[in-house]
Amino acid sequence: MSYSPFVPFIVLLIRLIDIYIWVVIIAVVMSWLVAFGVINTFNPFARSVVRFLDAVTEPVFRQVRRVIPPIGGLDLSPLIVLILLQFLSYSIAYYFL
Repeated sequence: MSYSPFVPFIVLLIRLIDIYIWVVIIAVVMSWLVAFGVINTFNPFARSVVRFLDAVTEPVFRQVRRVIPPIGGLDLSPLIVLILLQFLSYSIAYYFL
């Protein structure tokens, strides 16, 4: 069995994709909590968390929304991003590991 020197970088890339998947999930849950009034965005800590999550996820969501706009008020961009990230992670693992 041959060892490639790029394996640690590939594993790191897969872990970063996994972390971003969790960030997307947390951003969706936080947006629901803000929409239903469970989290008050007048709280400075809550506002900073929501702003961070928006700054990290919104550029990717915006690119997906350009292709698939919200349907009947339902934004499918987080779901599409999650599916694409899972596909990317599995593809990298299949071809390089």
